[in-house]
Amino acid sequence: MAQIKVGFVGFGEINTPREIIERKCAEAGAALEAEGLQLVWTEPVSDDPAGQDVARAREELAREDFDLLVLCLAGWIPSHAVIAVADAFRHKPMILLGLTGWDEGDRFVTTADQAGTTALRKPMADMGYTFKYVVTLRGQALPVEQIVSYAQAAHAARTLRGARIGTMGFRDMNLYGTLYDGVSLRSTIGPEVESFEMLEMVQAMENLDPGEVAELAAEVAGRWTFVNPAQPVTIENTVKLYLALHQKVEERGYQAITLLDVDGVKKLLGFAPAGVFMLLHEQDGVCTVPENDIPGAVTQLMVRQLTGQVGAYMEFYEFMADGMLMGVPDYVPSEVVDGPVTVLPTSFGDFGEGLLNVSRVKTGPVTLARLTHVGDAYSMHILTGEAVTPRPWEEAGWSPPAPQLPSLEIVLDTPVEDFIQQVLSQHYIISYGDNTEPLRDLCAMLGVEVL
Repeated sequence: MAQIKVGFVGFGEINTPREIIERKCAEAGAALEAEGLQLVWTEPVSDDPAGQDVARAREELAREDFDLLVLCLAGWIPSHAVIAVADAFRHKPMILLGLTGWDEGDRFVTTADQAGTTALRKPMADMGYTFKYVVTLRGQALPVEQIVSYAQAAHAARTLRGARIGTMGFRDMNLYGTLYDGVSLRSTIGPEVESFEMLEMVQAMENLDPGEVAELAAEVAGRWTFVNPAQPVTIENTVKLYLALHQKVEERGYQAITLLDVDGVKKLLGFAPAGVFMLLHEQDGVCTVPENDIPGAVTQLMVRQLTGQVGAYMEFYEFMADGMLMGVPDYVPSEVVDGPVTVLPTSFGDFGEGLLNVSRVKTGPVTLARLTHVGDAYSMHILTGEAVTPRPWEEAGWSPPAPQLPSLEIVLDTPVEDFIQQVLSQHYIISYGDNTEPLRDLCAMLGVEVL
């Protein structure tokens, strides 16, 4: 993940000993730097009558750009001095941070930090600032996890603004849940969605350098573990479409891409694009999801910017009393594979042979997420659970012997019925660990309701 830059300014009233304010702010700043945040620092601000501290802090902070501004109250200070600094950066997300006192012998010493923060919280909200209120509890350490989470969200929100998603074709299988509204998406979340035609890719495939195709085809044949040998034309088709898409990704700078899968590549080109998605992940590092699923692609970008993870998609096959069976009928990115990337050349129904990824998937605590919208109102469904190795199963329709698809059984941390009644789509995005807090922070920052 890219390093997150945080503006940091401390505050304490002019009558509090300066050395105390400086010490407390320095300790808080050092704790944030220890978590990997890069601080854009200015000396603490007091409420001096001439306003020299305020002017100096505003000037110094404006010299560098940053993702988030931390207003660190190391003691009481009249609110106007804090607002005078903050308002120059009201377009930035902020943290209103209150520090705490310390023990001296048998007594506790405080500089009334929370007198300052409580005087500010409501005015900042009334002024329309985007901020998180964080206090340090007496006798406890600085809550750096909350600050880092919000800093990650601020960086993600900034990165999403203007990110590009490429979609080859539109509305695969005439699905409804994969649709999007370009204007509200650009306005609320930030990404730009660009459509391009499959014909453009077919034309690009016809003009590829045969030597480049042969070289990558040979490399792919040795890179993955094949259960059975693939037909040479299957690997060649995979490589050709990948190389055509690679050119488009480089040309347009896509961070995520989705394809007209069933009604496009499978139906019209005669092969399954699972291997294409795998190469796009491994070679180009872009987020991928099939079936022109734009909300899924946006969710992937949000997850990736927050966690650094790929944000693999999975879909639902069965619900159970405590969770669900999730899997994919095509591929998982190598990042979530447990062991070697294993490929089975096979076909489903009337579709031609494709490179089906049948790898084992990593287990452990997971977070599931999905973005949706009604009109210009956006919401995100977030839940957590424990992913375990699935019991043997198969999907009817595959050429015998039917493969066990890449899959997980996920035991939810909440009642499964609650999830079922709010489920948004067949596709959800998986990340490992409990990423609820940064996702919630990002949603709050963007005005997205959390379900």
